[in-house]
Amino acid sequence: MAKAQRRGLARVPIIGQLRNYDRSWLRGDLIAGVTVAALIVPKNLGYAGIAGIPLQNGLYAAAAGALAYAIFGTSRQISMGPSSGLAAVAASAVLAAGITGEQDVASFVAGITLASGILFLLLAVFKMGWIAQFLSRAVVTGFLFGAAIDVVIGELPKLTGTKTTGANPIQELWSWFGTLGDAHGTTVLVGVISLVVVFGLRAIAPRVPGALVLVVGGLIAAALFDLGTKGVALVGDVPRGLPSLEVPDLQQLWEHSGTVALAAVALVMIGFSQTAGDARTFAAKHRYQIDINQESVAQSLANIAAGLFKGMPVSTSLSASSLNDRSGAKTGVASLTSGVTVLLTLLFLAPLFSNLPKAVLGALIIEAVVMGMMDLPEMRRLFRVKKVDFWIAIVALLATLVFGVLAGVIIGIGLSLAWLVAVATHPEMPTLGRERGTQVFREVDAFPGDEIVPGVAVVRFDGGLFFATADALEDHLREVIHANPELTGIVIDCGGINFIDSQGAAKLTDVVALARDAGVNLRLTRLKPSPRAVLERDGVIDLIGADHIHGNIHRAVEAEQADAKRRREGQS
Repeated sequence: MAKAQRRGLARVPIIGQLRNYDRSWLRGDLIAGVTVAALIVPKNLGYAGIAGIPLQNGLYAAAAGALAYAIFGTSRQISMGPSSGLAAVAASAVLAAGITGEQDVASFVAGITLASGILFLLLAVFKMGWIAQFLSRAVVTGFLFGAAIDVVIGELPKLTGTKTTGANPIQELWSWFGTLGDAHGTTVLVGVISLVVVFGLRAIAPRVPGALVLVVGGLIAAALFDLGTKGVALVGDVPRGLPSLEVPDLQQLWEHSGTVALAAVALVMIGFSQTAGDARTFAAKHRYQIDINQESVAQSLANIAAGLFKGMPVSTSLSASSLNDRSGAKTGVASLTSGVTVLLTLLFLAPLFSNLPKAVLGALIIEAVVMGMMDLPEMRRLFRVKKVDFWIAIVALLATLVFGVLAGVIIGIGLSLAWLVAVATHPEMPTLGRERGTQVFREVDAFPGDEIVPGVAVVRFDGGLFFATADALEDHLREVIHANPELTGIVIDCGGINFIDSQGAAKLTDVVALARDAGVNLRLTRLKPSPRAVLERDGVIDLIGADHIHGNIHRAVEAEQADAKRRREGQS
């Protein structure tokens, strides 16, 4: 019974947090919850705008995500809700499916949210959260940057009161430039002031909730100056009330099953990597443990709840989570408070948003994606540290702009896998030289002044020796032999080999034959117990000779030099 109770507590972490709750934490949790709600309510209106669904649906998702994660998540500071990146994926899925009509779009977005939640649950059940690691950080950085540009271009017409056309963001931008002559002056003024306010506050007063200030200011301006009658477009009716439980249109989802599947995969790959990383960060800071598998369950149930209550995809928000932490959040009670506050907003304040100018909403969205998705410091870091990663990010960015956000994610996944295969099948095999006056062997490329032992080539193999890398080893050693006619011995430093499969062992047999045909001795050094056991079972150790297996490179080189000397003396 006790064991069953422990399993139950592990599945519903909030129970354990409440059982050990310190009353002194309550004030911080409540303040943090209300503070985060003040930040996310206006932002989630913008995220709903990105996805093309009714604004209140963004708040439905915010409430559902916050409440579900508070109950089932293991992080005590995470704030769960819609994000700009996930909203962009949802919007791209809608575009790819060719769905129009606000209610049909809302049902479809709720459907892909539900599908992503089910996929999260499958990952948790089968403990396959590691799949999210196949989307490299470089790809995510490039994809989000491209998606942000896409969203910004899509919001520009709101700032000018015009309409654009185009099959991709580049065509839309060109079309927008062509409409500037028809721009509505008052709308442009509202849009420019909104951008100045929201970006200005972030620059000079970053702790002030700029989104909230902008929304409140926009509502006041709309009332004072009667902007609606002056031709400024307003967002329209935002009804009061709580969401009802509603299963998305299953027939619609079936008709677009391919797009739904791609969108769900994209949402999971992006959402899980964000949530898992943020959860680890806060757990390390506050010194408690998180359960990554349970995090998959929590994110699954948060998205299922959001999908069943007419919402949109949810994930962690680093800015909201950081604000939650700074405001004093100690447990999931803070997230519960945020969810309840959003529900109260829906009950009592939702109609106020009906008079919000679309230009203000556009500025809010632009600020959210520029600051949340355009990571210039990371792009500069990639260029400085590893240019290959930088160009992968650029390809992901361009693919997103040319082919769309959803296609950009899929291409990004393909790039990540291609890069993984390229790295795995091309292990490093540096030539080693001896530091003069010592027994230390180092990479010749890094230390060109080191001594190259005459007649002996020392090669280090970095990586597992298996079916994908075995041919690379043989090809490299063949090049070494052909490039050194005076070669008498090859020493392979196996310190970097963690495992060998049957094909790797077979390939070493071929390498032994290659060396003998060339009249070259083959020696292995620093061979670890597990790889050695594989070679022993396959008879490779007997083939090489136990006396040709050495504990370090220096001993192997000395043995080879002594053996070569004996051979020369025997010949003379």
